[in-house]
Amino acid sequence: MATTSDSRPARSAAAVNEEIRALWLRAGGRLSVEQRRTYEQLVTEWSAAVRAAALEAGDESVA
Repeated sequence: MATTSDSRPARSAAAVNEEIRALWLRAGGRLSVEQRRTYEQLVTEWSAAVRAAALEAGDESVA
């Protein structure tokens, strides 16, 4: 995994959320073990993107 000095997430929260929604849609509401792992990674990425966006907007209470 490459590290950079830029700590902002690569994708926006909205983009990650769309992928989460698509995953649930494809899974029909029941995630396999592999899909669950993917979901957990996506939720972590989404959370980081939400925090980064809030910090950029000046909401220090999110940190």
